[in-house]
Order: sequence, then C-alpha cells, then structure tokens
Amino acid sequence: MSAWMGQLPITVSLRRLFPSASFVGCADILTSDATERSDECGPQTLFAALPGTQFDGTEFVPDAVERGAVGLLAERPMANAPVPQCIVPNVRRSYAQLCSRLVADPSERLDVVGVTGTNGKTTVTWLIRSILSAVGKSVGLLGTIEYSDGKNSVSAGLTTPDSKMLSQWLAAMVRVKTSVAAIEMSSHALQQDRAAGTSLRAAVVTNITQDHFDYHNDYATYSAAKSRIVESCRSGGALIVNADDPGSLSVLNRNGRDIAVTTYGLVHDADVKATILEESLAGTRFVLHNGDDSITVWTPLVGRHNVSNCLAAASVAYQLGATSKQIADGIGALGGIPGRMERIISRQPYHVFVDYAHTDDALGRCVSQLRHLTHGRVICVFGAGGDRDRSKRSLLARAASQSHIAVVTSDNPRSEDPQQIIQDIVSGFQPNDRCEIHTDPDRESAIQWAVRHAEPGDTVLIAGKGHESEQIIGNRAIPFDDREVVRNALDHYAVRRQPMRIRTGIS
Repeated sequence: MSAWMGQLPITVSLRRLFPSASFVGCADILTSDATERSDECGPQTLFAALPGTQFDGTEFVPDAVERGAVGLLAERPMANAPVPQCIVPNVRRSYAQLCSRLVADPSERLDVVGVTGTNGKTTVTWLIRSILSAVGKSVGLLGTIEYSDGKNSVSAGLTTPDSKMLSQWLAAMVRVKTSVAAIEMSSHALQQDRAAGTSLRAAVVTNITQDHFDYHNDYATYSAAKSRIVESCRSGGALIVNADDPGSLSVLNRNGRDIAVTTYGLVHDADVKATILEESLAGTRFVLHNGDDSITVWTPLVGRHNVSNCLAAASVAYQLGATSKQIADGIGALGGIPGRMERIISRQPYHVFVDYAHTDDALGRCVSQLRHLTHGRVICVFGAGGDRDRSKRSLLARAASQSHIAVVTSDNPRSEDPQQIIQDIVSGFQPNDRCEIHTDPDRESAIQWAVRHAEPGDTVLIAGKGHESEQIIGNRAIPFDDREVVRNALDHYAVRRQPMRIRTGIS
C-alpha cells in the first residue's frame, strides 16, 4: 500500500499540536508526513527519533537529514542536526498523536474497540466482528492474524501495528465507511504508546497472566502495561473486564475517569454471564444472561475459555446497541478462527486441534478442557520460543502435565539450542506427574509421532504456533505451518497405522 493509503495530505503545525513543546532552530514545524524510519524520509517528512531496546532513533538522524527530512521530533535537542527540531517529553506518545492528526483523527469517527489480555485477544476481536456483522455493521479488524479495513485485508505483521500504520488503517476504514474497528492491543504496543492517538469507544481486558517477561521483566510491569489501555478510553466510554480473572479486575484501579465498567464471567457474579448447558468437542451451548435478559447461544468454539471470550464480545456488542438475538446469531455464525482451537479433519478416528497457546495459562486451559471433553487420551505437542522469557518454560511443563502424553519439541528456537530449550521445559515436570513424556527437537517429526500414536477416541493438541506459517531457526524463517504438517501426517498415517508403543519417562 502506498504512503498514507491514499489519504489526502494534511499539513499539521507542531506548535498547535504540542503547545508545551520546545523548538530548536525554528518557531514551528509544518509537516504533512511523519515516520520513525529514516529510509522513508524525504521532503516534508518529519523524522521521529524513537527510543528502542536495541537501537535508538537518534542514531539514524544523519541518514534522515541526508534524505531530506524537514525536521525532527525528539526528546532531547540534537546539537549536530542542521534541521528544525520539536522537543517533547515522550516522543513515542507525541509521534502516535501526530500520526493520527495527519489523517484527520479517524478514531473520532469510528467506534474503536481495543482488546488486551494475555490470552483471548484474537478470538474476542473475531467474535466482535462476527456479532456486529450480523447486526449489519461494517467492521474493521487489526490483530495477530490479519489487518482489515472492512473490505480489504492483508496478513498481519505485528499484533498491534506501529503508530503510522495503525492510523493509516483506521483512516482507510473511515474512507470505505466502516463504522467499527476491533483492535488487538499488545502489552508491547501499550507500553510503547503506539495507540496514544487512538480514542477507544470500549476497552476489553480478557486476563492478565505471565507473558513477555523478557521485555517487561516482571509481572508488575507487564500488568501495568496492560492496564494502560484505560488511558486510551474516551470519556463516556466503556471498560469491560473479566470478573473471573484477578489480573483483569486489577485494571479497575487505573480507572479514575468517566468510564462505565461492565464485568463478565462464568464463575463469579458479573453483569454479563453464562450458564453452560452442553459441552463437547463439536462446540458449546450456553445461556447468555444480561440482567433480566437471557438467550440460548450455540458456538462451534470449543472449551469454557471460549465461552468467556463470547461473553467479552457480547459485552462489547451490548455497549454498541446489539440485541441478545443478534449477539446469539453472530456468535453462532463464527465457525472457527485460524489457529485458535482449529479442528483438523481428515480420515482419522480421533480429534486433532491446532492452537496458538504459548503461555502456561493458555496451554493449561486448552489441555484441561480437552481432558474434560475427551473420552480417550490427550496428547499435547508443544515447545517454547528461543530468545524469550525462560522462566515460563518450566511453567509450560506444568500446564502440559495435565495431558496423558506430553510431546516436547521446538517452537521458534531462534538463536538458542533447541535441545537446551527442551531441557528447560522438561525440568518443570515432576516425578509424580502421571503424563508420559516424549521429546523430539524436530517439530515435524514430533507432530508425526503424535499422529502415529493416537488411537480412536484420543485428542491431539498441537500448541504454540497456531496460524503461523514460519519456523524461526537461527536467523532464518523457514516455511512451516502446523496445520499443513498435521494434515500431511493424517493423510499418511490414516492408512498406515502402527501399533501403539509408548515408553514411560523421558526419551
């Protein structure tokens, strides 16, 4: 897509936008374009020198100037930069606000729903889109799987786009007359103020458990980053939290503004809740309660955690004027989500699911639900990413120990030794665990092993990568899709069965 995705250029005065900023070498800077990448600079482009974890944007100022940047947005004056400079306290926040203003603040003309949480973001946003589409609204979506303006879509890069791309997509939604935007908001994006220029009609917090400690260092910092979603919620907007999750409820401590709170839950009393009537590996039937209003809902999504996700989406839909009947229809219309408890069907006499679960909380929920719904055994194939939070590897083992057979393998090892990652995981299993353990650093071979040893009535869960289509080994991204690998294995082993031979203990 071209710069600003066809948006007519708007000239912005930084003096007007940031009245408390200081200026070096000028009284004001006028710009119709901005970027955080020096190689995108040209005449009339403002270069934002954003701080980073590996590189600092100030290192690229000479390149930006050489390419013709009209000025700099930075947190401190650059003595050797021969261009006008706008100095602000938080360059990331100011850059996000500028990106939004350059495309006429599109979030002010949309009902934007932001969804954050350790798990469930993708499912909730897809449910919101399905429900509101059933109402007759056009819905855009920005998240882990795809970016869509309501008419056109592309595969996603980041869970939450960078500030410029986020504003571009929202502007595209306005242009094609989309009325609602559902956005996944990652902890990284919230910490980095990528959406500081975006005004939310509703903010959803699904849960807050351990993840991304390699970036946030500890739970308190991670939780604080998630809680920052409240800052983007407009006055009179809605904050929707999971009454069953202490981490989600903790966000209420950050709500000191004119924002209405809605709770949802399966276990604890809440504004929007559910009574489960029927559960199976084909889906779930439940009664949706909203005050005195109740309706029976069927969802093909498997597991109680997905009922919770349905409640989160329903809570948003109620805020936007949907009826219970429309919500029930919209939930039932969503047959599945790529890589989210995605059922893989071939000729096999057992069940196979591929899921994105890569945290111990998500993996534990999946395994627990499958054990509850499976007549036979649960075989869980999983690993842990390299160059990421090592502390959660043993926790993944604890989650997988609920399965009958745990198959520990690779999951984007990056620069680390896959065998060392596997050893870190295996250290989390305890002598009294009843699950059997098989290890194989070759992910394709591990999936084949699970498929080959599954018997009628069993369930195989391939966890960790979900919709992803690459395996990152070293500095190479190798084409790899769990769903294709398991389909090939099913086609092969459905007709070439081998007797069941599983050795107890670590292999």
